[in-house]
Amino acid sequence: MKVIESSLILWPLLVTLVAPFLVLLAGKRVNLRESVSFVAGAITFALVICAAPTVLSGGVLRYELFQILPGITIAFALDGLGFIFAFIAPFLWVLATSYNIGYMRSLKEHAQTRYYFCFAVAIFGAVGVAMAANVFTLYLFYEIISIFTYPLVAHHQDEEGFLGAKKYLVYLMGTSKLFLLPAMVLTYTLAGTLDFPLTSVREGIFSKEVVATHPDLVRLTYVLFIAGLAKAALMPFHNWLPSAMVAPTPVSALLHAVAVVKAGVFSVSRIILSGFGTETMSSLGLSLPTAYVAGFTIVVASLIALTKDDIKARLAYSTVSQLSYVVIGVALVAPLAIQGGLMHIGHHAFSKITLFFGAGAIYVASHLKSIKKMNGLGRKMPLTFGAFGLASLSMIGVPPVAGFVSKWYLINGALQQEQLILLVALLASTILNAGYFAPIFYRAFFLAPEPGSQVEECREAPMCMVIPLILTSLVSVLLGLFPGVFQDFIRVFGNF
Repeated sequence: MKVIESSLILWPLLVTLVAPFLVLLAGKRVNLRESVSFVAGAITFALVICAAPTVLSGGVLRYELFQILPGITIAFALDGLGFIFAFIAPFLWVLATSYNIGYMRSLKEHAQTRYYFCFAVAIFGAVGVAMAANVFTLYLFYEIISIFTYPLVAHHQDEEGFLGAKKYLVYLMGTSKLFLLPAMVLTYTLAGTLDFPLTSVREGIFSKEVVATHPDLVRLTYVLFIAGLAKAALMPFHNWLPSAMVAPTPVSALLHAVAVVKAGVFSVSRIILSGFGTETMSSLGLSLPTAYVAGFTIVVASLIALTKDDIKARLAYSTVSQLSYVVIGVALVAPLAIQGGLMHIGHHAFSKITLFFGAGAIYVASHLKSIKKMNGLGRKMPLTFGAFGLASLSMIGVPPVAGFVSKWYLINGALQQEQLILLVALLASTILNAGYFAPIFYRAFFLAPEPGSQVEECREAPMCMVIPLILTSLVSVLLGLFPGVFQDFIRVFGNF
């Protein structure tokens, strides 16, 4: 791969930086305010797509903004891995904006200007994380996401909202200060730089001499990084995610599919593959312990999801489980597993945002959160539940939806590494996923509404909410039929 110095990489960041302030200027002129999000998302997406030919040809776009200290810079780069996240965030921002309009207006939510402002800043943070060329830049934008999603989690400004937001901030900011910041300091001390080597997944920041001379310090640095990236929701640093479900449903979609948790698993992937590299991961014995923690998280979170009757709570624990597919894939450091894990970043994003969009549409139409009360609702909201069903099949791993492709590569990667325990965890998760998604669909279409239920009076949510969730569900199918959309970038990134 060839590194190409180009300031063009700054344009997507500039657009997402300006957009939040234009939202503030628009204020209560609601049509203008929402148009800003539409236009900014579309322009950002187009600018990222313009870089695709260069990235696919093996080029890595890079630009250093300025130097703080020798080896510590604010710098941005776009390679195959970064492209996936940079592609997802603005694309889903456009669809989420349409959904936001229906949700916020239907429920007459307060503080909508603040809401749209913070939403836009979170996208800016996500694009910054995707394009971070070093650990320092990654850390900076990682924290921007945490700070500006706090008001979104606390949006309702009631006791439950503030409690959930407090836990959210304590987990994310606490772990980043206690673990991620020391990890960055140790990296700089040992390696003399924080720059990711962006031309190979085999080599990391640490030289072979450093790894050979200070193996225990390098191991400690790795543990601190993984613990500090709590957005990836590995157990035991997962509890913030279900607690954050007090937020409005579009925020939950932002947290689970667009910005927050995707920033977490992306950062873990970047640290493992670009920060440490596959050779260091294997030589220091870091690979399998990480994969086993992820396997444990997958199974336990799925079991907890089975017990939840609140639809958003069930989806939250599903997210905790699904994120660990990415971690297993990159931690196994086998080509097939890495491809499956990184593809799942994109595949999960489209499927999970469909599920949360569906949950929000159900709430707007019926004010129901309890799955047990949704008997017969699918016959009143066939479009919503049809899309929800497609996304559920992706989570379960049924062909031809996108989740099947991810799991296929992950299972083959586990076989390639002869990891029977991880293979069992992946197969068990498929059964458990079916166990907590199938009853929702079954109740909605095959059970009669309870006597006196408001289900009989329900109908589809506003079309500006329904259309985005239909589109994201169809994209999940298309990604299953054409997996090369993300896989080509991953193969270039990993030189597979």
